[in-house]
Amino acid sequence: MAERNVHLMGFFGRKSMFSMFSITSILFMLSLLFVMRSTGHRHFFYLNVLPKSKVLALSEEGYSQSSSQSDYEVLNSNRAVSNKGTLEKYNVLKCNPSKKVLKVFMYDLPPQFHFELLGWKAEGKSVWPDIRKLVPTYPGGLNVQHSIEYWLTLDLLLSEFDDNLNGRSASAIRVHNSSEADVIFVPFFSSVCYNRFSKLKQKKKTSPNTLLQQKLVAFLTAQEEWKRSGGKDHIILAHHPNSLLDARMKLWPAMFILSDFGRYPPTVANVEKDVIAPYKHVIRNYDNDTSNFDSRPTLLYFQGAIYRKDGGSIRQELFYMLKDEKDVHFSFGSILKGGVKQATDGMHSSKFCLNIAGDTPSSNRLFDAIASHCVPVIISDEIELPYEDVLDYSEFCIFVRTSDAIKPNFLINFIRNITKQEWTRMWEKLKEIENLFEYRYPSKDNDAVQMVWQAIARKVPTVNFKLHKSSRYSRSPVSKEGGLKSFPLPKNIA
Repeated sequence: MAERNVHLMGFFGRKSMFSMFSITSILFMLSLLFVMRSTGHRHFFYLNVLPKSKVLALSEEGYSQSSSQSDYEVLNSNRAVSNKGTLEKYNVLKCNPSKKVLKVFMYDLPPQFHFELLGWKAEGKSVWPDIRKLVPTYPGGLNVQHSIEYWLTLDLLLSEFDDNLNGRSASAIRVHNSSEADVIFVPFFSSVCYNRFSKLKQKKKTSPNTLLQQKLVAFLTAQEEWKRSGGKDHIILAHHPNSLLDARMKLWPAMFILSDFGRYPPTVANVEKDVIAPYKHVIRNYDNDTSNFDSRPTLLYFQGAIYRKDGGSIRQELFYMLKDEKDVHFSFGSILKGGVKQATDGMHSSKFCLNIAGDTPSSNRLFDAIASHCVPVIISDEIELPYEDVLDYSEFCIFVRTSDAIKPNFLINFIRNITKQEWTRMWEKLKEIENLFEYRYPSKDNDAVQMVWQAIARKVPTVNFKLHKSSRYSRSPVSKEGGLKSFPLPKNIA
């Protein structure tokens, strides 16, 4: 009998200890979740790695509902229909009405830095055109692909007139007190300045483009706003790869808006500090696109410069590999002699469009393909893409490594093995996301103008972190040994 009681006591003792351990574990996890909820921090681990239970499921649901929502919400709620979830992760982005609007202080630079470069003449003391009466036009041709400076400046000017919102939600507004601003905007039209004013005039030793850059550096470094932050909160546009060539090494602490990093050392421009913005496509949109896989006769399309330097030498190799394929169009082309119309017709009738590295990792050919609903095939190992932190390009683009693309028959076989169903899924996705790459005036919800402002806004916390950290010892006595009073120039990477 005594032996039996001993066994029973041992049994109940073990059971009690197990129950207490289980209850303690559950209470610990719940308390951890509630602490995270109360502090408002993101999960440092994913809740789905915890054991599945109704309690944890309720906690996760409560946390997600109470937390502040992302700036973006998925517009297409019917995810299950989208072909086994390939479109599930990133559907068309919709601006959250509760999102914070970016407050932008814009310098009133003299007209020679912006609209005067377009041929506009100022009247009186005003440095800006009255956009309610007349909006200056931007030069056409290939100039337009780097015109982001124009669209962002117009958007800021328009934000001062509430009656022009017409129901749209602004992503950025202009403020006239720099202390209230999230960022400082520099309205220098650097790309058109390079394209139109970089040649030397007669008997001149310096081009107008270089002179304006020198004036810009002198102006900015003399401003209290620049001195206060060292330029870290300034937005400078240099979308053309050759724009701001002289000034970039002196203005490098600022946030650059670029097309890629191909001609920048990583200490001057990088994905952490700067923003990649889309090109403005040159060919016309494919409105009311009723095409399908079978109605587009060309399998693979490329038209452009074939013989390029640097990383663009792959174009020549691919040309010789693909030129004899019967359903592949691979030829030289330019904007001259009806080149834009020819490219438009060609892309609109092609299933896949090649986007190959040239002198730089990017080109506007990618955005021409998106506007044509021609599935882009990207062969550019160093390319950086706009808004890639919120947009998954693999949903509507094909990526091929350069080392694979130059293998005999690899590329053509790879493309031919993509099924009609896969292509149709990507084609549908292209039609959903094309708005994200459209520059417009006035801007519309989640077009390229607003998406770039939102990309800048996502950099602001990092900028603030750097500014706050750099001001830690601002009240400390200055060392007798002195120190650097300005930002040192970065060491170039060989």
